[in-house]
Amino acid sequence: MSGKPSHEGRGTPPEGTPRVSRAWRPEGTRVRVGRVELGGPGFVVMAGPCAVEGMEQTEQTALAVAAAGAHVLRGGVFKPRTSPYSFQGMGEPGLRVLAEAARKVGLPIVSEVMESTQLPLMEDYVDLLQVGARNMQNFPLLRALGKVRKPVLLKRGLAATVQEWLLAAEYVLDGGNDQVILCERGIRTFETATRNTLDLAAVAVAKLRTHLPVIVDPSHATGEPELIQPMALAAAAAGADGLLIEVHPRPEQALCDGQQALTPERFQQLMRRLPGVLHAVDRHLWRPELPAQVAGAR
Repeated sequence: MSGKPSHEGRGTPPEGTPRVSRAWRPEGTRVRVGRVELGGPGFVVMAGPCAVEGMEQTEQTALAVAAAGAHVLRGGVFKPRTSPYSFQGMGEPGLRVLAEAARKVGLPIVSEVMESTQLPLMEDYVDLLQVGARNMQNFPLLRALGKVRKPVLLKRGLAATVQEWLLAAEYVLDGGNDQVILCERGIRTFETATRNTLDLAAVAVAKLRTHLPVIVDPSHATGEPELIQPMALAAAAAGADGLLIEVHPRPEQALCDGQQALTPERFQQLMRRLPGVLHAVDRHLWRPELPAQVAGAR
C-alpha cells in the first residue's frame, strides 16, 4: 500500500490492490455514526466512561459530555481485562443503561464487541461497533463484522505495524462493509513514562495510505489525565478525524481505568481549546450540515 498509484486515482485500481488502499477512493470515505459523519472537514469527539457501572454514573457522564459538545457517547459493557478477577462489564443490562442515557442526551453510541456471538444483541443498541486492541487480529470477528451493516471502529493492536492494522481493516472491507474507522491508541515500546507510546506519525501514514477516517484515543495511549489534553490537541493538528476520550464523574471510584479518565471539568476545558487548533489546520468541530437553502440564506 506504499507508493503512488500509477493510475492517479482514475478508474478501477490495479488487480490485487487492497480495498483499504486510498487508490480505491482517493477522495476518502465518510462514515456515518447515527447522524454524525466522520471523514469530512468536521472533527468528531467520542467521550464517556471506560465501563458502564450503573445508571447514575452513565447518565451523569452522558449529560456532562453532551453539554461540553461531544458528538458520540462511548461506554463499555463487555470488558476484556488483563486479570480475570477485574470487573468484566455489565453485559446486556449495561447496554440498556447506555442506550437510555444516550437517548436522554440525543447521542449515538460506540461500544466494544468482543466476539461474533455478541453481534445480534449489540446491533439492537449500538451505532458504532468497536474492536479493541486485543482483538485487532481476531479474524473470525473481523469477518463477521464485514457482514453487518453497522460502522466499525478498529483499534490498532498493542504491537501492530501500520500495515498489519490496515490489513485487519481489509478483512472487514472484504466482507462488504466499508464503514470502518481506524483508531490509534498507542503501542507498546520500551518507554515506561506513559502507559503506551502514542504514535501520531502512524495517523499521518494511515491518512496517506487509506481512504478510511482515522481517530486517536489519547486516554489509553498515555494513561495519565494530565497528558490527555496535549496529546488530543496534537492529534487534531496531525490530521486525525476525531478523538475517543474516557470521562468519568469520579475517576478515583471508577471500576475500570479510572487513572486515565478525565473529569467532566477537564473534558470541558479540552473541548474549549480544540476549535483553535482545528482552525489552524482548516478543520472545525463536526456540526450538522444545514439544508442547502438554509445555508445559502445565512
